[in-house]
Amino acid sequence: MGTTTRLSAAPGRTPTRRWPGDLAVLGVEIALVLLAAAVGAVLNARGVGLYADAAPLYATWRPHAGWGTPAAVLVAVAVIGVGVPWARVARWAPLLGAAWLASAAWTLSLALVDGWSAGFTERLTVQAEYLHEVPGIRDVPATLAGFAERILDFRPDSWSTHTAGHPPGALLVFVGLDRIGLGGGTAAALACVLVGTSVTVAVPVALRALGAESAARAVLPFLVLSPGAVWVGASADGLFAGVVAAGLALLAVRGRLAPAAGGLMLGFALYLSYGFVLVGLLALVVLALRPADRITALLAAVAGAAAVVVAFTAAGFWWWDGYQRVVDRYYQGWAADRPYGYWVWANLAALVLSAGPALGPALRRAVLAGVAAIRPALRGPGARLVGPAVAAGPAVLLPLAAAAVVLAADLSGLSKAEVERIWLPFVVWLLVAAAHLPPAARRWWLVGQAATALAVNHLLWTVS
Repeated sequence: MGTTTRLSAAPGRTPTRRWPGDLAVLGVEIALVLLAAAVGAVLNARGVGLYADAAPLYATWRPHAGWGTPAAVLVAVAVIGVGVPWARVARWAPLLGAAWLASAAWTLSLALVDGWSAGFTERLTVQAEYLHEVPGIRDVPATLAGFAERILDFRPDSWSTHTAGHPPGALLVFVGLDRIGLGGGTAAALACVLVGTSVTVAVPVALRALGAESAARAVLPFLVLSPGAVWVGASADGLFAGVVAAGLALLAVRGRLAPAAGGLMLGFALYLSYGFVLVGLLALVVLALRPADRITALLAAVAGAAAVVVAFTAAGFWWWDGYQRVVDRYYQGWAADRPYGYWVWANLAALVLSAGPALGPALRRAVLAGVAAIRPALRGPGARLVGPAVAAGPAVLLPLAAAAVVLAADLSGLSKAEVERIWLPFVVWLLVAAAHLPPAARRWWLVGQAATALAVNHLLWTVS
């Protein structure tokens, strides 16, 4: 426990002076993005089925500005200028509240660069989105029972693209909003933004509960100015990120009911996206890092998740059946043409643009910090694998677990393109590695983060 506390209290100190390595990794990131863009342009010119005009991003080239432009710049300046030092000393509750507001302001400002209608209220109303199906849902139990039968394409009652590509929980979120009087594109987009930006609360809460408050404070500005905010406002994947982050945070905090509630949320996340089965690795890491009651928390979390699975299964939707049909549907569409040989590495370029240029150097430093922690622990008498690994601390293990999850998703071939939004639930945990960046350099890295978001949003017309 003592080793974990020392490492958690001083993120960024191990190692301290490795600027050449950071710059080298940054150079690799820039080269990767430029190469992916260049190869993507060549493949598009040759008529290869990338179905992404601005590959590696799912977007089109359209330089533009809007009345969200000055607002976004002001938010970035405020966070970098005032937010960074304030995050180190502010009282906890006001800090989290301010971070959530700042993140929402950043996300909304970026969305409004494209305009109120096109950039926000109409994002979720197109034919491919969930809202297209909401008016036709009259009987929820009947919808669940027959959901899988409508996944395959080219049938009269086939679901729209996003609805077919996800379990029914995603559709039920928007049906629920409609039932309580919050139907339509504006309410749906606002829900995505508010839930999506709540990661600026959930992730620091998890880190603090795991004994890494200084890391939580260091990471907060990076969560606020995440380039991924371009896609949080507004896409359902932003909302998914908020649900996953809240579930993991509940696994971390103390209390009898918190792990069970976390299990319920993560169980529901399985019915938001099939890919969230990979969140299980992050959940196990969080539970392993808990200071006490690990087994009890694990059993409570499993019970909570199992309750959700039982409920959906009893209602007539079998998760595995849906997954198998989604794989078939996936290859009925663009995925059959999108070349794996390009996207398996170009996806990583899209990830860099979504997570920001700080990602590579931060992960590099997290690995070095982990090695520094594990090496002396392994030399001790009777050392075991689990003990030294946990000694590395949450600011090391959580981003590395997220990196493993992303790698698995990438290699699966079921994420060819559009990962800049699909991987948002993992990006927020990758950014935890930013705690290892040197304190004196964090503002410069934040400038790079904000500049990346502004460049993407002003040069490209992104599609959710």
